[in-house]
Amino acid sequence: MSASWKTVLKKSWPTIRIILSIALLWKATSGIDWKTLFESELQLEAQWLIAGALCITAAFVCGGLRWGLFMRRAGFQGSLPGYIGLYFSGGLINQGLPSTLGGDSYRAIAGTHLTRSGQIGQQHELTKELSQAEELAKQSPKLRLGFAMTLLDRVVGLMGNNILGGIGLVLGGATLASWGTELGYWVLTLMLGGGALLAFALSYQPLMAMIQRLLARFALDHSLPGIRFAFAWPTNIGQAIFAVGIHCFNILALGFCLKAYGADVPTEALMIGLPALSLLLMLPISISGWGLREATLASVLALWGISPSLTVLGSISYGAITLVCVLPGAYQLLKRK
Repeated sequence: MSASWKTVLKKSWPTIRIILSIALLWKATSGIDWKTLFESELQLEAQWLIAGALCITAAFVCGGLRWGLFMRRAGFQGSLPGYIGLYFSGGLINQGLPSTLGGDSYRAIAGTHLTRSGQIGQQHELTKELSQAEELAKQSPKLRLGFAMTLLDRVVGLMGNNILGGIGLVLGGATLASWGTELGYWVLTLMLGGGALLAFALSYQPLMAMIQRLLARFALDHSLPGIRFAFAWPTNIGQAIFAVGIHCFNILALGFCLKAYGADVPTEALMIGLPALSLLLMLPISISGWGLREATLASVLALWGISPSLTVLGSISYGAITLVCVLPGAYQLLKRK
């Protein structure tokens, strides 16, 4: 692909994602008879939406805390409340703000400028780095380290997501498919076995020396304490439990949003549906998962007899509440203006 076509695609991709989100959302809602639905005895119980908002907020606070600890282990000196604030800012950007920079990239860069007082220093340099993120990330050891810790945070979160999904498949995979339960055991074996191998590699000196040389080759020597904090024994156990716990908050939030419309969804169904959706959302084909989330959850939860209409309503509420919950992240973004 020529450079000109790459430039055109990069500039038009946000618009394409908006169109795809609208198309997917239309597809998910096209089969719903809204008139009949709202003329039925459907009653909204707002207290469950409030409970969902509290769970989503807790998930973001815990996620920001974990990322902040990784950044601190790598040698950055920002305050933990400051890192949590940037985590909310990244979440807000990921909700679809008009920006060519993703939320993870924003917090990876801004996090390297965070001070002990929770303020972002070197504003002029930060603005320059944000506008040239792709080029500078390849050249600046500081930015490379910030991106490495942000990627580490994502990897740990992904492992927690997969562990929870594996447990869900063991508990309810037979409803999904005949091989669902077996798949759950394979997922758990892969995640737990992979974690054990990483812990061994970080404790066995010859392998540790190889890891150190590899990191030094990419000027990422200072990332080793963060990697050890994530995967070395015994902190890896705590990291796994914490990662699963964060995803449990999100599952509770979705369950509460569905319950607000009278849908009682089995826990194992949510433990399968939401982790699977999280994997799908890694593909940047929609804005913050809109449309894709509704279509996927409606298809999965229908296997447990949950009305697609109620699933779509609950999913839309979940997305809207998530947007509201990350609005505090606007504070850090507006401070730079």
